[in-house]
Amino acid sequence: MIKPYLYVQKSKGKGRGVFTNEDIPAGTRIETSPVLVLSHEDTILADKTFLHNYLFLWGDDESESIVALGFCSIYNHDYTPNCKYEMDFEEETMSIITRKAIKKGEELTINYNGVPTNKSPLWFDMAAADGTAEEPKKGKNKEKKKKKKK
Repeated sequence: MIKPYLYVQKSKGKGRGVFTNEDIPAGTRIETSPVLVLSHEDTILADKTFLHNYLFLWGDDESESIVALGFCSIYNHDYTPNCKYEMDFEEETMSIITRKAIKKGEELTINYNGVPTNKSPLWFDMAAADGTAEEPKKGKNKEKKKKKKK
């Protein structure tokens, strides 16, 4: 399920992002999408490819990873995100939920560290993501988006 008012477009300095063409109240589940679970061995292989930038850690011990379908892998990172994500290990789904009211035309963001308030450094330079510095080479740091069942 992806709300019909969501759409993907270019986000300045960040590639593609997810936006809304309607106002959205806080606490709205805007997407629940299936995921493809990769074993630990497949995660190691995928980490050596372009997919590394789109994987989320998976499982109680985070030894596996997922490719999230729907728009889930397109949401951009922000250290003060307007959305959060939740994992359902049994149903093999990922959901996006708004943390605050979002205005029409606004980009929807998540914190790749898993917890919306986590300010830990990522595998890419945030200055590069906002267009103020050179984009880093893909796959240099082997960290992935964190995902925790919330």
